[in-house]
Amino acid sequence: MKNYITLFLALVIAIPVLAQDDMTVPLIEVEGFSERKVAPDEASFQINLVEKAMEVSDAVGVLNKKTQLLAAALKKAKIKDYKLIADNYAVDVNRIYRSGISRDSGYVAHQSLRVVTSSKNEDLQKIVEAIQGAGDMSFNLHFLVSEATQKSLEDALLTEALKNAESRALLIAQTLGIKTIRVHRVSLLSQPMNREYQNMQMMRTSADAAAAPPMLNPDNQSLQKRVSVKYTY
Repeated sequence: MKNYITLFLALVIAIPVLAQDDMTVPLIEVEGFSERKVAPDEASFQINLVEKAMEVSDAVGVLNKKTQLLAAALKKAKIKDYKLIADNYAVDVNRIYRSGISRDSGYVAHQSLRVVTSSKNEDLQKIVEAIQGAGDMSFNLHFLVSEATQKSLEDALLTEALKNAESRALLIAQTLGIKTIRVHRVSLLSQPMNREYQNMQMMRTSADAAAAPPMLNPDNQSLQKRVSVKYTY
């Protein structure tokens, strides 16, 4: 505990010192930016299941049954290279409000399922049919850039952002007649935490939906990196 207090106090002291240092040192501060347009390489079918029942076991049992039916339908369709992922499971009291008065009426069970595969998978339509054949389910189809692809471009994007910052700083220095500059401090600016999704369409189990294939023309998505670089001269 003592070590944590010491570290906190050191940071409290250091931050004003760093700020004062930036005010006394001549600086050129620039932001560097890089961007890549990348074709989505992953398709994700998002299925949200909801079941109400007077007993928790009954609500959970129905959800488990629906999940098993979907797994069986996907297996029967002999779909290649996919993952069925279950997450965001929850059971809540089914609380009903009428005229300002609440009344508990059983339970509501929630379960999210995802069927994840390549955006180039030739069996996308088979997945649609399997979901529709598994019972009363609705779903969203998203196309996105996979985490693996994003990580593979991290270093290249960072390099390009740093070079962009350097180019801007050199232009400023040359324009103002500053002969030499050197790096004083570099900061990696925060990026959005959520992955970029492109919602192509939502389909429900019906005769019309079964006859229509999913839309398969996702636009390229943008991967970006930003840095802040301070140069002294």
